[in-house]
Amino acid sequence: MSGLSSKTCVPCRGGVPPLGAEEIAQLAPQLREWEIINQHHLQKTYRFPNFREAHDFVNKIGNLAEEQGHHPDICFGWGIAEIKIWTHKINGLTESDFILAAKIDEL
Repeated sequence: MSGLSSKTCVPCRGGVPPLGAEEIAQLAPQLREWEIINQHHLQKTYRFPNFREAHDFVNKIGNLAEEQGHHPDICFGWGIAEIKIWTHKINGLTESDFILAAKIDEL
């Protein structure tokens, strides 16, 4: 379990600024192959040999998201699951986004 994945997501109540470039640069190396898009969101595509495995993975993410109280955007289909994570309340990134990404990688 990585440092990030051992943490728990903290609900954002708003009123805080999103992470800046320096903070993002410190957290990014702790993730595996996630893209940081415009310092706004994290994005990763997972590939699977069939629909069933993609669907099962998406269900695991859904359960994790409910446990953590932090919900990604998910688009999936035959053999693919595309995940986007950001904190909607502040329209940007928080440490919780990086925590959730690390937890998803461990599913």
